[in-house]
Amino acid sequence: MVLISQRIFLETIKKYCLAHAIAVEVQSGGWLVTMTKGNARRLAIGYDVGLNSAVAHQVANDKSACADVLASAGVPAIPHTLFLGAKFSKHIPGSDSLDAMQRLLEQHPRGLVVKPNEGTSGELVFRVTTRAQLETAVARILAAHPSLAISPYAEIADEVRVVLLDARALIVYGKTRPSVVGDGIQSLRALAQANATDEQLKTIAEEFDAAALDAVPPAGERLLLNWRHNLDAGAEPVLLADDATREACVALAIKAAQAVGIRFASIDVVRTEGVWKILEVNSGVKMEALGHRHPALVEAAYSAALDEVFA
Repeated sequence: MVLISQRIFLETIKKYCLAHAIAVEVQSGGWLVTMTKGNARRLAIGYDVGLNSAVAHQVANDKSACADVLASAGVPAIPHTLFLGAKFSKHIPGSDSLDAMQRLLEQHPRGLVVKPNEGTSGELVFRVTTRAQLETAVARILAAHPSLAISPYAEIADEVRVVLLDARALIVYGKTRPSVVGDGIQSLRALAQANATDEQLKTIAEEFDAAALDAVPPAGERLLLNWRHNLDAGAEPVLLADDATREACVALAIKAAQAVGIRFASIDVVRTEGVWKILEVNSGVKMEALGHRHPALVEAAYSAALDEVFA
């Protein structure tokens, strides 16, 4: 059985293999793919086609380690501080300290973002502004993950994803968050219900309290329905034309890839307070949402990577 979330990735691999006389075997519910041509046998797992070294993959998958690597290389990036769960914190004294987390919160009155230190699903990502919210977020994350990362909350004006292969930009697109425009009559709840998808409505319920949802926005006021630019939370991918923004994001993404030593990656670049910074480097290149809108572009990107796999 093929995982629905993997469909475009898998179908592209199978199509590529058919066109190049490569035997393909799909296992583990679509999570593992074995590709064989003559004596060459290659593996893809998750959204990783196998071009990246183990170290580059591990660094990219570890948010705090990646932030440290980028900082040491002089690449502007959102800082991430590592905290460990009870199982591993004994190896690094103080790495499970709620007091240390609280001190971070006191240093950043606009709040913190707390997330699993590893993984790219976008789940269990919380913005916290109080000690109670912090403790709840930490407990929920550590119940499912061995570690977490904390970064200062940054007001992100724009987020751009750059898909790179060997320092060459294959795809560059922005992420547009869902929003509504007030009419002076309807509540935020009514506006959202009329314009948002079911998935977006679930996120909205977590973003706004009842009072905010029942308030009536002034006519003409645009309200963002999510503070995150996550595609799984309702943001829309929009391809960037060749302009200064695209060039700036590609240049920064290339610097990040070179610092990490990664060949094939999707790199998130954000603009906060007028400065472009790296948010994350993803070793697994997931393009399901983009593939629904631009299937040929996504197929070409994966095919270029597979060309290198079998080079």
